[in-house]
Amino acid sequence: MTTATRIVLASRPKGDATLDDFRTETAQIPAPEDGELGLRTIWLSLDPYMRGRMNDGPSYAAATEIGEVMTGEVVAEVTESRDPRFVAGDIVLARIGWTTHGIVRGAEARKLDPDLAPVSTALGVLGMPGQTAWVGLNEILKMQRGETLVVGAATGAVGGVAGQLAKRAGLKTVGIAGGSEKCAYAVENLGYDVCLDHRDPDLAQELEALTPQGVDCYFENVGGKVLEAVLPRMNQDGRIAICGMVAWYSPEGLQDPPTLPPVWRTILTKRLRVQGFLVFDHADKLQPFLDEVGPLVGGGDLHYRESVAEGLEAAPQAFLDMLKGGNFGKQLVRVGADA
Repeated sequence: MTTATRIVLASRPKGDATLDDFRTETAQIPAPEDGELGLRTIWLSLDPYMRGRMNDGPSYAAATEIGEVMTGEVVAEVTESRDPRFVAGDIVLARIGWTTHGIVRGAEARKLDPDLAPVSTALGVLGMPGQTAWVGLNEILKMQRGETLVVGAATGAVGGVAGQLAKRAGLKTVGIAGGSEKCAYAVENLGYDVCLDHRDPDLAQELEALTPQGVDCYFENVGGKVLEAVLPRMNQDGRIAICGMVAWYSPEGLQDPPTLPPVWRTILTKRLRVQGFLVFDHADKLQPFLDEVGPLVGGGDLHYRESVAEGLEAAPQAFLDMLKGGNFGKQLVRVGADA
């Protein structure tokens, strides 16, 4: 038996999530059975979708139950293997949640190559966020050279990759981020042509001035005021890929949403194609994504940034800060030492 420290959902948020909605506890983890792996967490990923899992009610995935470990992907070391495809010491990507140790079936883990790139990137630029960016651009928006693309949350784990891949494909890239530091990083490090601050009260006017030919593609990560600014700039036959709506993940954000009739009318009159997507539905695109983006990351040609919180106990506060834009790049928690 292994003693694990884990963070569980203590209560469902009433309004914004708070530290009181989490509880830290210990649990005994049994030895793995046939086909299973024992894991020790090195890195934990924190992602906006986790906020939705804290709520009860219908969604694309089951809600986290009260007393259940918070969901999440990790990079972990195999401590014991009962699957012949793995040996102790292998580094894998798995979904065991906010915990220091866990058990997973070997069929549900993916072995990582530490020589390709730092293993933390399997949770960010070479993981679910990076693949989300690749799928959104290539499969949903079907970006074309010479088009204008706007990306919400432009310096986040998804937006940072989307902007760079689009620029490499020959698009004009307009980022929207929170604050002057992030906007400068988007232009100077990620290669966006321009980046606007979503806190600017004149955001809509600024975007209009910078997109005289309109917007062909919008990678939606935010909702809220950003969507209000972008929607009128969409060209006829434009495309919108809906990846996330972080501005509306809390009740406060829903107090002043865009009204439906004007939004619906714009979609009609401009013949927009608006498609929500989940990267889990595009598992067959993992290898094409890795084949293209892996060498770019390994060669230093694709930039990324990570915000790191130290220790599992820091996860709840880091998560709450992330939901309010406090992270810069991919939000990670360093749970244990590298193997």
